[in-house]
Formats: sequence, structure tokens, C-alpha cells
Amino acid sequence: MNTFPLKISSPEGDLLNADIVKLDLRAAEGDMAVMAGHIPFVSPVMAGEVRIEFDDESERYAVTDGGILTVSVEKVVLLSGSFVWKDQ
Repeated sequence: MNTFPLKISSPEGDLLNADIVKLDLRAAEGDMAVMAGHIPFVSPVMAGEVRIEFDDESERYAVTDGGILTVSVEKVVLLSGSFVWKDQ
């Protein structure tokens, strides 16, 4: 599967900087998935669960209190006020 670079940052610092296959979260318009080649956009992110799928088919889950998602041709950036991994 095609991958794309994802960077997740919060006031605590950078929490993830990796190539991933898919990002699932709740944006202002509803639940959405971002995959490689997605059209560029900027959207508010709503509070809720975030799911990240890696190219080895592993997944990680987190909870965010919301933030801003920026999708560009080069990378995807999620800026969040609070981002907590469920496995920590």
C-alpha cells in the first residue's frame, strides 16, 4: 500500500513522525479517512478517537481533544491540544 508522512504535535512536543497508510478521525464535517494522494485541505478536528494504520498492517489508537488537520501534497500534520495514546 502507498504511504504518506504524518506528523502529530501537541504542546508536549512531537508525538509521531512516521510514514503511514491511513489516518481515521472525526473532522468538522464528520468521520473521515486520509490516505496517500488525498486532495489538500485544512479542517478542524473534533474530540474523539484517532486510528493510525501503518504499512506493516499494525494500528495505533489515541484520543484527542480536537485540533487542526492540514493535508498537503508533501505531508499531513495534526496539531492537537491534547493527544493521548491508548496503549500508554
